[in-house]
Amino acid sequence: MKTILLASAAVLALAIGAKAEEKAFPARLSAQAILPANTVIPAPADAPDALKTAAKFTTADRKRANGLGTVPGMDGIHPTGLSMPFDGQAVQGFSGIKTMPDGSFWSLSDNGFGSKLNSVDAMLMLHHLKMDWANNKVDRLETVFLSDPNKIAPFPIVMEGTEKRYLTGSDFDIESIQPVADGYWIGEEFGPYLIKINLKGELVAVYATSVEGKTVMSPDNPTLALPSDPSKPMPAFTLRRSNGFEGLAMSPDGARLYALLEGPLYLGDGKFEQVDGQNALRVIEFDTAGKGWTGRSWLYPLSAGGTNIGDFNMIDATTGLVLERDGGEGTADKACADPAKPQVDCFEKPARHKRVYKIEMSDANVGKAVRKIGYIDLMNIADPDKKAKQGTKDGIYTMPFVTIENVDVVDATHIIVGNDNNLPFSIGRFIDRADDNEFVLLDVADFLAAR
Repeated sequence: MKTILLASAAVLALAIGAKAEEKAFPARLSAQAILPANTVIPAPADAPDALKTAAKFTTADRKRANGLGTVPGMDGIHPTGLSMPFDGQAVQGFSGIKTMPDGSFWSLSDNGFGSKLNSVDAMLMLHHLKMDWANNKVDRLETVFLSDPNKIAPFPIVMEGTEKRYLTGSDFDIESIQPVADGYWIGEEFGPYLIKINLKGELVAVYATSVEGKTVMSPDNPTLALPSDPSKPMPAFTLRRSNGFEGLAMSPDGARLYALLEGPLYLGDGKFEQVDGQNALRVIEFDTAGKGWTGRSWLYPLSAGGTNIGDFNMIDATTGLVLERDGGEGTADKACADPAKPQVDCFEKPARHKRVYKIEMSDANVGKAVRKIGYIDLMNIADPDKKAKQGTKDGIYTMPFVTIENVDVVDATHIIVGNDNNLPFSIGRFIDRADDNEFVLLDVADFLAAR
């Protein structure tokens, strides 16, 4: 693959300072709220008929499934108990969350069903949520469907010829959110792009990603095309698929956005950006007033056992929360005896590394690694008062989901954490059915106070 990016990055990574601190802090479950996996809502009345049902192209051969519920949801060899297509739009996996002053939250459903190819009928949605902690319920106050009536997208969208031009999971893969007075900033993975949406859900702007003056692209970037001659070089891209902006944080004054890639940048010659031998992800700064990348960035080094990040939000001007995870799901007590021979009654790769890190990034470490202050272990949360409706065993609550993609500060002592259930393709909580959307309120006073 042709290298187009960061000639100086390899040298920079080698010059970074000390390894990240790995200090664990305790966490106690204060409350849990659950939205059932099979939560399906009607498409807007003015949506085309093609969007009145969803997941019609999730078969292995991508042929249209005409009958509702005719395609079983599967997690590898495990049936998830839900079938597609859906009669409506699946609210499904939440990816990114932001606490609002009134105690409610904004979140978003990501691209749909896992890929650009199978999500042509998955409508992009933002959700205003209120947690009924006392009754373990999630109340959906409002859903905003995204559209592009003013033809802002720099490429043809799936619903190009329609009047409303609703956006789908084949247009953008939205993964992180920052509400502002006039709309929403959203981190996206296909480009990757930073996009702006107004309060009506209409696309306002799309910003291509740049690091050190070089454009960053994933293999799903719509400007890339295969060469007509197979003997010619393949087009250059600098991220693995699904490694775009998984996290998007904002400075307390709203002047800066901090977009965090899910995976490391490719440097060429089979090498990815690293710090001290660990893959490192870029945190890229954006000027909200100037509408452009500032040229400043930081490196987030993954810990041993970590493979991806899930979400990112600032605590104050210099510290933030980052979800870090591995690719495992399910608990160790239900592990397969032989992972090479998975069975329907066990997990071949149980969850191990599911953490929330507190980091420090400031003017002093621009261009270097963020400082990892410490973490809480989402596989070891104390629940002595049995606050969880599901997920607690022997006084310990765990989050054994493959993707945990929501974290933010709630108050001086609490954070909220939630999973993305990848509907209907993931099981982690139970061996025989799709994961619900679980949100938990965690008491982590010492963690938030740590310096």
